[in-house]
Amino acid sequence: MKALIASGGRGTRLRPITHTQNKHLIPIANKPILFYSIEAAVHAGIKQIGIVHNADSLEVPEYVGDGSRWGVRITYIPQETPGGLAQVVGLAEKFVAGDKFLFYLGDNMLVGGVKRFIDEFERSGCNCYLTLSRVKDPERFGVPEIRDGRIVRVEEKPSIPKSNFAVAGIYLYDSHIFEAVRSLKPSARGELEISDAHTYLIEQGFTVGYTEITGWWKDTGKPSDLLEANRLILDSIEPRNEGTVDAASDVAGRVIIEPGARIGNSKIRGPVIIGRDVVVENSYIGPYSSIGDRTHIRNSEVEYSIVLRDCRIQNVGIRIEGSILGNDVEVVESAGKPRVHRFMIGDQSRVEIA
Repeated sequence: MKALIASGGRGTRLRPITHTQNKHLIPIANKPILFYSIEAAVHAGIKQIGIVHNADSLEVPEYVGDGSRWGVRITYIPQETPGGLAQVVGLAEKFVAGDKFLFYLGDNMLVGGVKRFIDEFERSGCNCYLTLSRVKDPERFGVPEIRDGRIVRVEEKPSIPKSNFAVAGIYLYDSHIFEAVRSLKPSARGELEISDAHTYLIEQGFTVGYTEITGWWKDTGKPSDLLEANRLILDSIEPRNEGTVDAASDVAGRVIIEPGARIGNSKIRGPVIIGRDVVVENSYIGPYSSIGDRTHIRNSEVEYSIVLRDCRIQNVGIRIEGSILGNDVEVVESAGKPRVHRFMIGDQSRVEIA
């Protein structure tokens, strides 16, 4: 069994952060999203992982490395132009080399890992095994039509969904999926749809099985999804303190304080993770916040937010909440008179002023 992980695409719904950073490397609880999918494959016993990445950038290969930190071998597969998930699968045919494989979308997060799905796939004898999740907005996903306990068709982003299930970003295949991919033509949106490949397998008489994800699964395609995934991960952290907390500070709940971090005259209410060499002074960090490495927060309040590395939040008079701050962002009180708001904001940013 091998694993194939998708890390391409442009992350348009997460701009402006993704103007300068691959969306799969955005941290959730201070760990890149992509690492969660790699670790899921590793914990399932997989030793060979292929990662499809944008051909015009080495950001993912350089950041992730050869896999030795996890004890696996990683092969990088460049994708010249985005062309749909079925195209991603097709690019990996040489890497897969006839083996069964797990296909994992690198911006998806799942509690409990993938080993049970692999075991069910092996027992089932299916050619294709899909994971399904009940969602409020199935029109955003591939949606299965299920009759008498069997999937009879999968439709990509239907205007009128045939069920309230989404096909989640964890798939299991044997080599017949490549036959299906080769049969496809681009959809109306110009992509080779993985849903069409699944429908092809069904129509050609191959066995397509499924299981429902009973825990939580998140497709982190939108800012609200990132914040929710961050909340879910932080809910399960084990507290530890490897930094410095002075006597005037109050730390309560599940809180991780990484080495080099300094907390002074502040309140921290978990679950929270505070990265390496962070400085928090005269401030409040509330539940479900992740504070990236080397960030400085002074005389300010942050709650239910993701703050990336090297940020500066200083003398902000109202709580920052439900926010995502990219790398090297400054949110500071204006100096001098008159008191003004002064912004430098990238494309597709959002700022709310109270």
